[in-house]
Formats: sequence, structure tokens, C-alpha cells
Amino acid sequence: MNETAFDESLFAGLKPGLTSFCYRMLGSMDDADDAVQETCIRVWQSWSTFRQDASFKTWVYRIASNLCLDKLRQSKRRALPVDLFDPAVAIAEPRDTLPDTAWIWPSPDFGGNPEDRLVRRDTLQLCFIALLQTLPPRQRAVLILKDVFEWSSKQIAETLAMSPAAVNSALQRARETMDRAQLRSDELSSMDVQPEQQLLSRYVEAFEQFDIAALVALFHEEGCMSMPPFEMWIRGKEDLSAFYSLTRWHCEGSRFVPITVNGGYPALAQYMPGEEGTGLVPWGIHVIETKENQILHVQNFIHTPLFSRFGLPERMDR
Repeated sequence: MNETAFDESLFAGLKPGLTSFCYRMLGSMDDADDAVQETCIRVWQSWSTFRQDASFKTWVYRIASNLCLDKLRQSKRRALPVDLFDPAVAIAEPRDTLPDTAWIWPSPDFGGNPEDRLVRRDTLQLCFIALLQTLPPRQRAVLILKDVFEWSSKQIAETLAMSPAAVNSALQRARETMDRAQLRSDELSSMDVQPEQQLLSRYVEAFEQFDIAALVALFHEEGCMSMPPFEMWIRGKEDLSAFYSLTRWHCEGSRFVPITVNGGYPALAQYMPGEEGTGLVPWGIHVIETKENQILHVQNFIHTPLFSRFGLPERMDR
């Protein structure tokens, strides 16, 4: 029996890493936050059973892993629109949506130390999060702990209640599945190469002025735009131009605020005119991926709860 009082600072030190682990496992910051909060509660409730000779970190991650695995047994795979559907054949205002729980959503910074930021960066690309979701949950946990957090097989075995041999076998299968997976989002991704600031500035200027010709000119010939939770996504300059023309009434008068997502990647938060006409209200988070200094893919995440999560205001003046 551990008679020492629970020290919350011990858990606080692990929280940034736990959050990033749970986000990669679950594909949603809402779900990750819930898992971390529940982990904290269970750690506190089970503190008397913790053996001081064991690793506190491993014990906490075991609790978090089990919570994530339980949650994933009850849920469907999260994805990005380009991985689920073909591009729109006819251009119309988007209508059909899937629930918020169907989609991968971008994440703000988790905090933590600079070393953690370096670990996070290349494995926080949205396409990598999408790839992770194709793995069975336990293989997903093994791969994250090994290839992202660089834990030993022994640590992972203790965390996931597996033998080291089973860990190595699961890791091999997970890597093979990741290598075989051919997701369109992976082909369209260039999040490892940040868009040039000048290109972002031209995008903001063209969009805020709603100069459709100037906006479409920024796109690569194969450029596309997706808009979760809408199933529909657009590919090609002609269809993009038609779509922007169709939705001018909705987006004209928008303004952007620069932010960063998923480990420091630049993005733009779009505010659109509110119904009462007095101010601007949250609409979408634009994540822009480029190729040859042209826009290859705009992922416009239309999910207003993201704004408060990123610390953005609920309203802006015109």
C-alpha cells in the first residue's frame, strides 16, 4: 500500500506528452482531453495501489492507453474527406455531412519542452494522423510509443501488458500496414515543407477581397479544397472557380487570423460576416499545403469549437 499523498505536479509534468499521445491515438483534441482528464482521475483514485518501485510514467501511460483502447473499440475510424470520397463531379453548395466524430481535427500546441516539440513535429502532420487511424488500436499504440516517443520494447510491453516479443511483432505489422496504406491525403500532403509567407499573404489578400481569379491562380493545376464535416471536396482550377463563385455570398467580407496547428505548422482562422451584420464570427481553420510554391490542398476545417480551443476570440469587428 502506497501511503504517500498523491502529488499532482507529477502528473502535470506528464500531461503534454500524454495529450499528444492521446491525440495521435484518437485523432481529436476533444477526445484526447477527455482521455487525459479521465487518466488523471483514475491515477488519483488508484494512487494507493501504485508501487513506488515501478515507473510512475509507465503506470500512467498504461492507464491512458487502456482508456484510449476502450474508446477506440466503441468508435469508427476517423478520417479526412479526400480519403473517404472522390472529388465532386458536379459543383453545388455542400450539403451532406458526417458527424464530428467521423473526422480528424487539427490540434493546437500541447505545451511542454522544446525536445517534445521536435518529437512531435513530423508525426503531427494531418496525413500521418490519418495513417495512424488505419491501424488496429493496439498496433497504433505500439507504433506511437516506439516510433514517435522512442520507448524501448520493454517499456512498451510493461505499458500495454504485452510480452516484448508481442510488441516487436505488433510493431512490424504496424509498419507494414503504414507502408502499404495508399491514402490520398498522404499524396496531397506537404506539411513538412512550410508554405512561403508570401504565398500565404497572397491567399489572404485574394480571399479577403474575394478576387476569385487571383485566388484560383494561386492553386496548382491539381489543387484541391476539402471542408470537413462536409463530404464534398473540390479538385482542379475550373471546379474551384465555380465553387468560389457559387459561395461568394457566404464568404465575401471574411477576415483571417494567422495561427499554427499540429506542431507549429502555419494556418489561418477564417471569420465571416455574422447574420446580424455587425461583426465577424468564426467559420473555419484553413490548413494550406503547397507544391512548387503553389497551393496543392486547402483543408478548411469548419468546426467552430476549434476557435476557442486555439484561444481565438468568439467575435471580431469588421
